[in-house]
Amino acid sequence: MGSVLVVVHQHRAEAASLARELLEWLADHGHVASLPRDDALLLGHPELCWPAPGAPGERPPEREPFDVAVSIGGDGTMLRTVELVAADDVPVIGVHVGQLGYLVEVEPGDHRDAVARFFAGEHRIENRMRLEARIEGSGLSGCALNEAVLEKTPLGHTVRLRVSVDGSYFTTYTADGLIIATPTGSTAYALSARAPIVAPGHRAIVLTPVAPHMLFDRTLVLEPDSEVRIEVASYRPAKLFLDGRDLVTLEEGEAVLCTASSHPARLVTFQPRDFLQILKSKFGLNDR
Repeated sequence: MGSVLVVVHQHRAEAASLARELLEWLADHGHVASLPRDDALLLGHPELCWPAPGAPGERPPEREPFDVAVSIGGDGTMLRTVELVAADDVPVIGVHVGQLGYLVEVEPGDHRDAVARFFAGEHRIENRMRLEARIEGSGLSGCALNEAVLEKTPLGHTVRLRVSVDGSYFTTYTADGLIIATPTGSTAYALSARAPIVAPGHRAIVLTPVAPHMLFDRTLVLEPDSEVRIEVASYRPAKLFLDGRDLVTLEEGEAVLCTASSHPARLVTFQPRDFLQILKSKFGLNDR
């Protein structure tokens, strides 16, 4: 018997249908299923809500890590799933109900078989580097599988961002923003800023300015154990996003420290993943 967290795309009917099928299969095979609160309400299973609420006035009970999490959706759902379970080193199976799907492997209809194969040990784990972003001088922090982004807030203006690497000042960017990406994130937002595509098995911190108003507009590929400090160096504030989640607005003089997270994303794979073939397929290069 295993414990499984099921995470569902909130706006795709096919994802909800596949999730209901999987919940039924899990129950029939003696596994314990849970759902994040919004997903549990979406599927009409409030009794499966995770984390389970405690009695009024009591703390919720301590939870054991899941054996596996199943993401049913696209890459956005995978990012949400990884954020929920990566700190507990829980592996994630990605079921493809989306568009691009760089992170998901299992096709719809194969989701039950994928979970069965996982519990039978017929799988591999692919570790993907994540970023940790900590707001200097506060207890606020978060992690990202794709990228951390510092972005201007007023329309029509730029933001100035002072960058230091391992305690040594590098330069101050005047730009629309700055992307601090992992190799996995090199095919996400960084791709639209013309950053290099990095094979996801690498470990590196990829720093790319967005629409820079300066002569230096190149991407930096830094060592994975680098510490990147980014300080807002003008009166215009900047918003910090982690995989699209709005974390905080930084004012002048405030800074974020970006490092590799000690908890990678653990993605379940059932066959060798050929990154170049995936890239060719997503970019329509197979017929060239």
